[in-house]
Amino acid sequence: MNKNVVVLGGGTGMSQLLVGLKQFPVNITAVVSVCDDGKSTGILREEFNIPAVGDIRKVLVSLSETEELVEKLLNYRFNTISDLNGHTVGNLLLTAMANMTGNLADGIKAISKVLNLKGKVVPLTEDNVSLIGLMDDDTEIVGEHNITLSNKKIKKVYYDKTPKVSEDALDAIRNADLIILSMGSIYTSIIPDLICKKMIKEIDKSKADIMYVCNMMTQPGETDGFKVSDHVNILNSYLGKKKIKTVIANEGIIPYDIKNKYETLEQKDQVYLDKDELKNIELITNNYVTIQNGIIRHRTDKLALDIFTSLIK
Repeated sequence: MNKNVVVLGGGTGMSQLLVGLKQFPVNITAVVSVCDDGKSTGILREEFNIPAVGDIRKVLVSLSETEELVEKLLNYRFNTISDLNGHTVGNLLLTAMANMTGNLADGIKAISKVLNLKGKVVPLTEDNVSLIGLMDDDTEIVGEHNITLSNKKIKKVYYDKTPKVSEDALDAIRNADLIILSMGSIYTSIIPDLICKKMIKEIDKSKADIMYVCNMMTQPGETDGFKVSDHVNILNSYLGKKKIKTVIANEGIIPYDIKNKYETLEQKDQVYLDKDELKNIELITNNYVTIQNGIIRHRTDKLALDIFTSLIK
């Protein structure tokens, strides 16, 4: 019988992980944070009072087993002088289905059938919540997009109101054999799934161990100067009694020209693997580095194989 794997997160990092994981015989549930408020997503949230659909679109595409043309269609972004400018086809479809079915979760299920999904995609909540960042100078910044754009260091994040966590998300945790915190923006993609008391309560009661796939590069304002252990410590501070058991981290070398570009143009550094500070953690390391169009990505095949191998031990 296939193991049940629940992945928490959002955005590109989560999507990359799922591309590889769907190739293996596991039952995947992706619980997606829904507080993004930039670009197309932000406009649709304000107009239709729905949770963020942008990250959900990316995850749907990554788990889809349809033709490549359909994936390109969902990600197609209009470039026009009309009100359609900046919107993606997938975001509009998700918004339409949410309106037709009465809620985002049912809208996702309907689209999932068309896309022949290898797994389930569940929004963390149906509530239209905003993420708030408390910065190092004690100012508050409202909205994930604004938090990301700020050059201030984040002290902690929380919601503007207490969201009602999706029952499907809680059920997935209850039945999980492994809970994965995906790579991605630690404060704006992963932690938003962990600042809900009901989610933490179910994680604590779950039989599943927690695995974290660490980022390869730091993020300005979020994880400046962070080593692998710093990522783990921050996430553990938001978790309850159950903490991260396994960490997957890169030990591959990033090409100098690419690394230099990230350091000088984006103020991002390679995350240092400090094994001495991770002695109480089950550590899985490999060379996960791949470069796609000048962008550093994880080798999804290697990453997924290491996750699967760990799961069936």
